[in-house]
Formats: sequence, structure tokens, C-alpha cells
Amino acid sequence: MPNQNLSKHFQSGYLRDLLALTAGGLFTLAFSPFDHAALAPLALILLFAGWRYATPLRGLWRGYLFGLGSFGTGVSWVYVSIHDYGHASALAAGTLTALFCAFWSLFPALAGWLAVLCRANRSLLGLPLIWVLVEYFRGVLLLNGFPWLLGAYSQLHTPLAGYIPLVGAYGTGLLLALSATLVVAMLHQPEQRRWQGGGLIMIWLVGGVLQTVTWTQSIGKPLSVALIQGNIPQDQKWLPENQLKTMTMYKDLTARHWGTDIIVWPESAIPAYLSEVEGFYLFPLQTEAGQHHSDLIVSLPVEGDNAHEMYNSVLTLGRLRGIFSKNHLLPFGEYMPWQPVSGYILNKLDIRLGNFTPGGDAQPLLKAGGYPFITSICYEDAFGDANIVGLPEAAYLVNVTNDAWFGNSIEPHQHLQIAQMRAIETGRFMLRTTNTGMTAVIAPDGSLAAKAEPFTTTVLTSSITPMGGMTPYARMGDWPVVLGLLMGFLVWLVYWRVAVKAVELK
Repeated sequence: MPNQNLSKHFQSGYLRDLLALTAGGLFTLAFSPFDHAALAPLALILLFAGWRYATPLRGLWRGYLFGLGSFGTGVSWVYVSIHDYGHASALAAGTLTALFCAFWSLFPALAGWLAVLCRANRSLLGLPLIWVLVEYFRGVLLLNGFPWLLGAYSQLHTPLAGYIPLVGAYGTGLLLALSATLVVAMLHQPEQRRWQGGGLIMIWLVGGVLQTVTWTQSIGKPLSVALIQGNIPQDQKWLPENQLKTMTMYKDLTARHWGTDIIVWPESAIPAYLSEVEGFYLFPLQTEAGQHHSDLIVSLPVEGDNAHEMYNSVLTLGRLRGIFSKNHLLPFGEYMPWQPVSGYILNKLDIRLGNFTPGGDAQPLLKAGGYPFITSICYEDAFGDANIVGLPEAAYLVNVTNDAWFGNSIEPHQHLQIAQMRAIETGRFMLRTTNTGMTAVIAPDGSLAAKAEPFTTTVLTSSITPMGGMTPYARMGDWPVVLGLLMGFLVWLVYWRVAVKAVELK
């Protein structure tokens, strides 16, 4: 009898804990470069099933284990940035990476605790609402947002992708979580499987039909493009002795493609401030671009009006000159939150990071190839709302980034997948130029029209079509979904209070 009780306890408790941790690892495999999309709903099924009969504390613990499994495998690439290029010791980099993953694991833990506490863990709608509401809090609101490993990104090539132009990443994530909840309910409520299964089929069937809908249309002739991938190792990029060599290489590669409508360089391709290269380098480039009827998009740091201002910027040269500065800064990489504590800790570890100034929300659209475009720098393409500002005027998207910070890890693959989401949401081509990879031309349906081989010095040539019109998501952004999440959560809070009162009266 004691052995039977121990076995039963293990199966109902510790085994489910282990399944939650395993589910987190499976969740990572749903994203690029693995692309096993079916593992995302499977991972959520295992997690939600583990929450169904849990206590609030056990729900929190299983959510945390899921987070450790997913973030521990899915974003541990920060170690490369901290150790290889931040020059921290292996111990310091390992410790910071572990803390980084442990911190973000708190969010699925919060979702589990709330779901059980509000009695939404057995609800078809309550649990998905709470899950995605916590995802939104993590992805947008806290520390300028960390929207990595959002479930919707794993579904770009499944029928759920049909919903992306309507409700974006968070709305699609809600439908993914709802699908997992329906499967769990079918397993525990066999008498209701018919309508639950019907609902599941309907979600995926409608998504497939929506994939056939075209929301935007061509507004002009195709434009030729050339995306230059310099492949400069991050630890070599800013060495003074390499500065002239780097700038000469970009200039020579560009010269071979004069006459192309749009030529794009990656983030911080010019390893010098604007004031240092304006006269002898940029002015001749602008003159040549104009002579060949090309527009050149370059990136470099720009000094502000005072010594404390520094911007991460994109500059257009050619028929029209303009500048755009990054607005959505990377915490702990481009600015230091939680000062002075964070700065003190990093100084003790001898880790030096950037201190940039945001460009602001009121920057005008840049223009190249005769059309305005939406600019995103580095991980700004991870925020859907930020990439619809300027529509419908913008005819395409441009993202310049430098994923060399993460070496030959899975991060550049994940980042490209995120960029593909932005193309689908807006119904526009995206020109994505990186230092080492993944440089690509992304079509409005999220497919890769062209892609450069990573870790090679190359120029990716292709063409894009300027697009007009608006997807439903581009018109509304994330707010309708967010408001729906909040309203749903409030309903569940009221329901929980009423249920508690009813029990007390009995």
C-alpha cells in the first residue's frame, strides 16, 4: 500500500512537474531553426494539462519549470553576447545568462498561478486569455519588452498564419492557446468532445481559408534591391585599425551595384560617428548614388547636440537624404534600466555596454526607390505596433540589424522568423540586412523571396513590389486584442469572487 501511494503521488505530482519542464524544451523546438511547429500546441497541451488539477502554488511551480525549459534552451544565446563580445568571464557570463533565463521564466509561472487562483485552469477561454495577457506584459510592457518565444511566431507556416493579418502575434497566440485548451478539455470531458473537437477544427479550417485572402495590392513597378552583408566579426568591427578597411569594402561592394534602385547596408555598417565620416566618405557616396539613380540606405552611430546624446541611426543617401534614429532601445544593451544598481553590477563584472538615446516617436518616414518605408533597427522589428506606424503611406519595410553579437547560435534564425511576422502583419515586403546573417527579402505572405548564406561577405540581389492598402491588423494594431484580454481577465476575476461567495454561503 505505501508503494502504491508513492507511485500515485509521483504520477500526479512529480511526473507532471517533469512534463512541464520537458514541455518547455519542446516549445523551443517549434521555433526556427528547428521549425517543428506542431510542438508548440503539444507543449501547451502538456503544460495546461498539468495546471488542470493543480493548486495555485503547484501551478506557479509548473509554469516556472516550463519557463526554465523554454527560455533555458531558447534564449541562452545571450551567453555568446556577454562572454564572447562583452568580454565577461565564463563564470560571470554563465551566471548572468542563468539569471536572465530564470527571470523570464517568472512569466509562465505567473500565468499558472493566476490561472489556478482564478479557477481558469479548467476553462476553455479563461486560461488562453490569461496566458496571452501575461505574454503581452512580458513582450511589450516590462523593461521595454522582450517578445521572444511568443507562440504565434512558430505558426508562420500553419493555418493559424491566416489570422496574423487580422489580429497580429498576440491574437494568433490566443488562438494557439485556445487550441491547446480545447484538446485538454477533450481529454478530460469525453461527453463534450463533439463540440470541442468541432471548435478546434473550425479554428484551423478558418485560418486556412484566411491564408488565401490578399489584403494589400501592388502600387507600382518592381524595384531592384541589393542587400550588402559585410560579415565583419563583432570583435573586429570597432578596432581602429579595421575602420578604413571596413568602409572601403562596403564602398567597393556598393559600386558594383550602382543603378540598383535600393541598396541597403546593415546596422552600424560604418564603424564611426556621422561627424567623422560626413565629408570624405558619405558626401562622395551620396553624389555617386544620385548620379546612378540609386538610393543608398546606410547605418551608423550619430552624436547628439550634447556629450550625453548618442543615436543608433539609419541614413538615406541619393535622391533624397534623411535620417531615422532607433527609438525602441534594448535594455542592458543600449540603455541601463534600474540605475544605479544595474550599472554598479555590470561595472563590477567589468562589462561595458552602450548608452544610447531614443530617437522619439515623431520621426518622419525615410524614402528610397521613390517610396516611403518603415525603418526598424536591430530588434525593433520584434514589436508589431511599432512597425505599423507610417501605414498606409509606407510601401515596404526595412530592417537593419547586427546579429553578429550572437555568433552561430539559434538567435539569428529566431530573429528572422520574427521579421517574417511583421511582413505578414503589414502585407508588405521587408528588406532585412544583417552583418553576418540572416539577410533576406521577405514577401508579404512571410515567405523568403531571397536569402543570403550566413557568415559570408555577399550582396543579395532581388526585387520587391511597392505595396498599398491596409491589413485589419495594420489599421488597429494590438489594442483590440489587449482590451479583449483585459476584459476577459476582469470577467474571470468577477466570476471567481462570485464563486467564492457562493461556496461561503453554502
